[in-house]
Amino acid sequence: MTANDIYFFKYLVNNQVFFRTKFTYALVNLKPLVPGHVLVVPLRNTVLRFGDLTPDESTDYMNTLQLIQKFIIKTYKADALNIAIQDGPEAGQSVPHLHTHIIPRYKTDGFGDSIYSKLDQKDLEAEYKQFEARKNQYRNHLKVEKSELSQNDVDRKERTPAVMEEEATWLNNEIQKFVSRT
Repeated sequence: MTANDIYFFKYLVNNQVFFRTKFTYALVNLKPLVPGHVLVVPLRNTVLRFGDLTPDESTDYMNTLQLIQKFIIKTYKADALNIAIQDGPEAGQSVPHLHTHIIPRYKTDGFGDSIYSKLDQKDLEAEYKQFEARKNQYRNHLKVEKSELSQNDVDRKERTPAVMEEEATWLNNEIQKFVSRT
């Protein structure tokens, strides 16, 4: 562990990070819904919810979201994006560390609003018992049928660290070019 290590909750993600500021980072997703599905996350891993950001962190977070939004649209030639924060377990947050999904969308992708049910899949095990209990209580209360486009977590393919590092390196090079042109 070094001072420059970056954690998404308790998970070391150094090799997935492609952009970093003073308070925020962007990383490639372990199980992306579509190519270009990335996350923007505060560096301070004790930020559980959007309201937990300090004013300085909040400004940096929003500026980073805008930059990554523009970058992903250009890089993946997306027609639109879903920008989603699942703020609390009842909203589908599966990791107790604030993060924003940026998901490229296309006129022909056929997902519509069903993309949100895809986000409700559990990517990583949460460590906090209270967080898990609230999430399970909410899921047990829900009893809603899933969309036919929704995938079970086991059907989503986990990528290898090497594949994620390769994508992060490529995106890092691309964002440096993008930032120098804007």
